[in-house]
Amino acid sequence: MIISKYDTDISGRMIYMAKILYLVIPCYNEEEVLADTAGKLDKKMKELMAEGLIDVKSRIIFVNDGSMDLTWKIIEDLHNKDTLFGGINLTRNRGHQNALLAGLMTVKDDADIVISLDADLQDDINVFDEMLRKNNEGYGVRNDRKKDSFFKRHTAQMFYKLTNKLGGDLIYNHADFRLMSRRALEGLAQFEEVNLFLRGIVPLIGYPSTIVEYERKERLAGKSKYPLRKMMSFAIEGITSLSIKPMRFVTGMGIFVFLVSIAMMIYAFVSYFTGRVVAGWTSILISVWAIGGMVLLGLGIVGSYIGKIYLETKKRPRY
Repeated sequence: MIISKYDTDISGRMIYMAKILYLVIPCYNEEEVLADTAGKLDKKMKELMAEGLIDVKSRIIFVNDGSMDLTWKIIEDLHNKDTLFGGINLTRNRGHQNALLAGLMTVKDDADIVISLDADLQDDINVFDEMLRKNNEGYGVRNDRKKDSFFKRHTAQMFYKLTNKLGGDLIYNHADFRLMSRRALEGLAQFEEVNLFLRGIVPLIGYPSTIVEYERKERLAGKSKYPLRKMMSFAIEGITSLSIKPMRFVTGMGIFVFLVSIAMMIYAFVSYFTGRVVAGWTSILISVWAIGGMVLLGLGIVGSYIGKIYLETKKRPRY
């Protein structure tokens, strides 16, 4: 159970005890949106407390990822006015995934459950209630991508499909809007890899999970921190950090080309002895195909060993 925890009173009756919820929100140059975001989250958290869905010890934690504007100053002011708000200040920009992990690992011993989301509040905070009432880890999944551009919508779909075919276990249309229990966070802490792709790593933890659908909103203010260049880099990082199938593809290609080269050698010899070729054609054809096939096959074999080294260095838990 994630939400309901019970204790007994002096008469032995079961009584409900709300769990402590922490919100973890990575921030990078979010001064334009942070005050509005804080206001909406403050109202939502107090509603959940009033309904008894979460404990009054619940908190909102902003993770400042080396912002160059007034983001950290705003976080400090929010905390000074209301201890519902807290902050983690990274010494320099380490990227969204590292900032998110820093927040999760910092609060995991104080929280019973954690919800991570972005500072722009494109993720619908009104689905917190549904997430909290579910018994399993919850993944926020947008129900459509109509508000994305044609290019972004179709490239995102290609990314999810390609990553899953290459060995990733991504939840379609899920970003980093999720609920995790302390038990799941302890499982996440066992993944020691440096090249982080949390939306691919979290499903590997393996605890029961459920999907909560929502409609993604427009940004409240400011600009997206993921332009095309960063999106492409993020996609490559995700694919290469989750799977060694691209290396195996090279191995398969090498075997295929090598087999074709044998067939071409036979064809070249037959052509040579039947006198249907000019001088030198046979040796050139055989050399090109044989050497090309052997090079690809050799790269594939070397790649297989590199893949094993790559997986060893990640130090993922074996069970």
